Amino acid sequence: MDARAKTQDLLLRRKPGYALEQAFYGDADVYQTDLELIWQTDWLFVTPMASLPKTGSYVTHKVGNASVTIVRGADGVIRAFHNTCRHRGSIICKGASGSVAKLVCPYHQWTYDLDGKLIWARDMGADFDPSQHGLKPVHCRVLAGLVYICLADEAPDFDAFAALAEPYLAVHDLSDAKIAFQSTIIEEGNWKLVWENNRECYHCGGNHPALCRTYPDDPSVTFIGEGGDVPAHLQAHFDSCEAAGAPSQFHISDNGQYRLARMPLKLGALSYTMNGGMAVQKRLGHVQKDDAGTLLKFHYPTTWNHFLPDHSITFRVTPIGPQQTEVQTTWLVHKDAVEGKDYDLKELTEVWIATNDEDRRVVEDNQQGINSPAYVPGPYSKIQESGVIQFVDWYCDTLAERLTPQRMAAE
Repeated sequence: MDARAKTQDLLLRRKPGYALEQAFYGDADVYQTDLELIWQTDWLFVTPMASLPKTGSYVTHKVGNASVTIVRGADGVIRAFHNTCRHRGSIICKGASGSVAKLVCPYHQWTYDLDGKLIWARDMGADFDPSQHGLKPVHCRVLAGLVYICLADEAPDFDAFAALAEPYLAVHDLSDAKIAFQSTIIEEGNWKLVWENNRECYHCGGNHPALCRTYPDDPSVTFIGEGGDVPAHLQAHFDSCEAAGAPSQFHISDNGQYRLARMPLKLGALSYTMNGGMAVQKRLGHVQKDDAGTLLKFHYPTTWNHFLPDHSITFRVTPIGPQQTEVQTTWLVHKDAVEGKDYDLKELTEVWIATNDEDRRVVEDNQQGINSPAYVPGPYSKIQESGVIQFVDWYCDTLAERLTPQRMAAE
């Protein structure tokens, strides 16, 4: 049985409302199917635009075997290319990030302009046509200061998501941001476990003492569950923020892939700090309401985010093996904010550095338990884990939809 047929058979016997079978969290065939039908098909968040501040700034990103370079051109446009030389295939940009005048292959020095055109290749003969050997492009979109790519030959629609998200993000002025700090950690667990853990706060009270100083334990703040009915206290918060000029209403896409809502923090808390006060005095954005809380945005499969009145935090999830996931967190502040004057770096980052490490431990413990021969999928709590149910449903429905036509074609 091939990988896709195995995955489809697992989906067919899945029990809704329960955790997934063991194979979903570690089997190499399921992992390969995930890469092909989700990670190499959907739009993926890569980086804040702030990581590409000037001409020649680049970052690299790897998904499965695909390495991509995202670079800002001389015209200011951010583009993405497969990080593979058109000569004999060598990686071109070997660093995670940097700044270059041109993209030069280290093997034989084939040289590409920042727009991907091949501009120099030594001793290739008179009949060689450089225009036929430019870097292979990757779909790339910039949304209100956030850079997304898609590895598929034909990218799915991005416009509906962009049209919804742009007004929510616009008030945070991410184009005026700089990176205050970036953390990259490896969690020894399947990427779906990272997401499942993120989609509930059932575990928060027992695992996140720093986060629980400011983030409420109200399960509807993490996710508005069955039926999508907004509790009155949240609707009042949405309306108050909207009146202050900050789009806030709960919205989730029809297929469940992305959601936006501006959720309150605990009473009296203004930002993610140990004392609940503002972390940055020179604010990023123009949210006028101090207690607006956090704009929560997720977009499966790569990113969840927190956009606050004083700063913003992006999170990027990348699978790097069947039981290994990279999580990158980026703290954004106003480009003119001065460390030591407008913000203290430890105060800005300590809550989520601690929370990320605690989540890493939780995910790794979960993975180890799932690997046991005694593991049997248990039921989710509809009260506390509606967000997990929603994520798992999205994952299973998405795979099933994409597997079915391929299996029918094979038969």
